[in-house]
Amino acid sequence: MQQDYEYREREVELDEAREFRFGEGKISGYAAVFLGAMSLLAVLAYLYPQYLTTRELREVYDPVLLQKVLKYGMYFSLFFGVLTFVLGGYRRLGIAGIVLTGIAFLLGGYAIPIRGVESNRLSLGVDWLILAFLLSTFVFMTLEKLFPRFRNQVILREEWGLDLFYFVFNHLAISAILIYANYQVSHFEWAVSSTVQDTIRATPLWLQVVVIVLAADFVLYWEHRMYHEVRLLWPIHAVHHSVRNLDWLAGSRGHFVQVFSERALVMIPLYLLGVDTLALNIYVTFAALQAILIHCNVNFSFGPLKYVFVTPQFHHWHHSSEKPAIDTNYAAHTVLFDWLFGTYHMPAEHWPAHYGTTRPLPASFIGQLMYPLTAARHRDGD
Repeated sequence: MQQDYEYREREVELDEAREFRFGEGKISGYAAVFLGAMSLLAVLAYLYPQYLTTRELREVYDPVLLQKVLKYGMYFSLFFGVLTFVLGGYRRLGIAGIVLTGIAFLLGGYAIPIRGVESNRLSLGVDWLILAFLLSTFVFMTLEKLFPRFRNQVILREEWGLDLFYFVFNHLAISAILIYANYQVSHFEWAVSSTVQDTIRATPLWLQVVVIVLAADFVLYWEHRMYHEVRLLWPIHAVHHSVRNLDWLAGSRGHFVQVFSERALVMIPLYLLGVDTLALNIYVTFAALQAILIHCNVNFSFGPLKYVFVTPQFHHWHHSSEKPAIDTNYAAHTVLFDWLFGTYHMPAEHWPAHYGTTRPLPASFIGQLMYPLTAARHRDGD
């Protein structure tokens, strides 16, 4: 931390054109479209489970229970769609929600017979997308509205649509990501020790979880640090840092090269340790929730836990473009390795005033996809 640096408060102007306000029909319109789209995707997943669901996830959730949830989602979509006409605003959104739900009903709605998932190596993770989006919007968006760090930051903030596309793309590609990760892990069969794995499985469940968290965090710390400090890798990771307003959706922005490599690398210690399935599931759930939470626009202090775990304040500083914060706070789960290796930055009373990269990136998905190549070409030209 630079002692002479003058920290300032972040100023966020209220974007009234993007703001949700009661009584205008905008909330109802977006709710109708959101529920209509989720309902249609769910119906398609029930119709074609072998192509649109993930076997690993399907074994965890109850499709019968979720079909009941689908029923209420479809009717609420129709309700919100009709409400836009009552309120007199954003009727096009209402119509879109009604049409999406109508198509879902025509395809069979919530009465489609539930079938098992046939063996299919590659499929789209539509079920994973639906569950993740429902959980994220209802839990994390609610927290952001109840306990905002930057109160004037709206839900539909600038580049919200771009990050939503990243969210959808990365969740639909979950099957391909798992295949790639498992393929990379298979190269480490030579390092497997049955003695080590048996010893770890003999320990209490909580200790196995702690071991997983620390092992994964160590790998993710150095992978993350390399993306920052190796010149050729930074343009790939810069895509993730190009977000200028952090919220629950911002963490989804990431170049596919980084997304695939990160998942593959973190699988290595999990594979070598050979922990119990329950311990692994606990870690996966913890990691997924924490990854969203640390990008959230929430004002929680977390008390003494912030000196142990990565929190929103800690990770927000990692995304800051202010000089003292650049190339700091690499860890994903705990602050241990940043503290050990001298990359810890956590001014107790301050949050960042500026986010994003010091050099602007393209604002489109294609532009950001190609940015590592265009950045290399410009670097060679210089």
